[in-house]
Amino acid sequence: MAGTFGDRLRTETTLGEASIHWLQLLMSDWQLLADLSYADLVLWVLTRDGRWRAVGHVRPTTGQMVFFEDIVGRDAVGDRRGLLERAVAEGSMVRRGAPVLDQDQAVREEAIPVRAGGEVAGVVTRHTNLSTIPTPSRLELSYQALAGHLVRMLATGEWPQSGAPTGFRRGAPRVSDGLVHLNPDGVVLYATPNALSAVHRLGHTGDVIGEVFAQVILGVMNDTGPVDESLAIVLTGRAAWRSEVQTRSGAVAVRAIPITENNNRIGAIVLIRDVSDLRRRESELLSKDATIREIHHRVKNNLQTVAALLRLQARRLPDGAGRDALAEAVRRVSAIAVVHETLSLGFDETVDFDDVVRRSQRMVVEVATTSEQPIASEVHGTFGRVRAEDAMALALIMSELIQNAAEHALRETGGLLRISAHREHAPEGDVLEVSICDDGTGLPSGFRPSMAGLGTQIVVSLVSDLRGVIRWEENHPRGTCVRFSARLRSLDSADE
Repeated sequence: MAGTFGDRLRTETTLGEASIHWLQLLMSDWQLLADLSYADLVLWVLTRDGRWRAVGHVRPTTGQMVFFEDIVGRDAVGDRRGLLERAVAEGSMVRRGAPVLDQDQAVREEAIPVRAGGEVAGVVTRHTNLSTIPTPSRLELSYQALAGHLVRMLATGEWPQSGAPTGFRRGAPRVSDGLVHLNPDGVVLYATPNALSAVHRLGHTGDVIGEVFAQVILGVMNDTGPVDESLAIVLTGRAAWRSEVQTRSGAVAVRAIPITENNNRIGAIVLIRDVSDLRRRESELLSKDATIREIHHRVKNNLQTVAALLRLQARRLPDGAGRDALAEAVRRVSAIAVVHETLSLGFDETVDFDDVVRRSQRMVVEVATTSEQPIASEVHGTFGRVRAEDAMALALIMSELIQNAAEHALRETGGLLRISAHREHAPEGDVLEVSICDDGTGLPSGFRPSMAGLGTQIVVSLVSDLRGVIRWEENHPRGTCVRFSARLRSLDSADE
């Protein structure tokens, strides 16, 4: 069964887009029903050739599963097919007369029609392992009663609620995290032990059951900052929505699922999860990220100060080798400062190296260009994101090579500086291939990298550190091409 869930339904069934969307909505939220029911759920749809086919399966997190193997893709036959057809005909939940023996376990099977607008889009079967059902307690009885409400809402098209968010990006509450059952007035009829613990973590010390849930929560939120405007409708269960409560002593994620009958609200389920530790860790990470960015910012400032001091020192020297050496040192320090500046603006230890190259290339070319001999430049391909360790070395390599091309090859003649980059992904580290070509004066006679100046020696050493190779070639019809490769560290380990 290749393709997405929606694509398969469009290909294998005659369902319209509205029904397909409804089934997708159901599958994004049916873990709730599986957990309340202590049962496996299987979604069946009628194919174009008249077969009932399983297209979805979810297991409970609150109890023992029934199907150890996924049954998606199988067709219903025999009594099970008859059960599905009977659910469609009657428009409500139906149950097989006697439990089914499955792998020496007694399993109760029920079928619930899934109504989407004016048609039955599919059928959900509920498979309960009778041999592992816990001894009925207040908790289990409450779960079963709430599951019964959802089953009836599913059969009448009142659940799942369209447009309702199913959870947070992190910390989404589930049934096992904590559940509160409210009456139509928002009074707590029942709360699981985990839910009570979560409420007490916020700072509430009194009773919860029998109290108005919104008043309980809002009573511990005095002077804790702005309140989410959606919180009230979540805590009263008036709408299917989610929110988060933060107090000085803790934080909880809450989500409401209204319970309706004939489209009239008769109560609500509120799922609640204590996310205090999760939010504390997130806060610590954000603080560490901010500290690291501040360090990069200060390093950049310090490097710029060093560059300014070197520049002042160079001005005191007469023209000659000493002054040129200090100018080159200023440029190298500035190249490293650009990398630290980029790191100070990001949220991880990686650098958008295309931005670094553009800035270095623009800075060098503008200094070297004269009105008599203009230098044009262009960049092709992409360097991509690079880890900080590699970015420092690459920045120095690119600065040296661009400076050499602009200063020595093109200053007297002008021309075009062309930078090209190609990156290939590999399991042991991406391979970056870079070429810097000009149409200037070409390589000096007898040029040998090992015998060249300090800048060339720095480049050769840094390329070797990046597990790459470098070579200088004649560019046709004139000029020079420098080509080098580098094996980059994996970005996946940047956060380790």
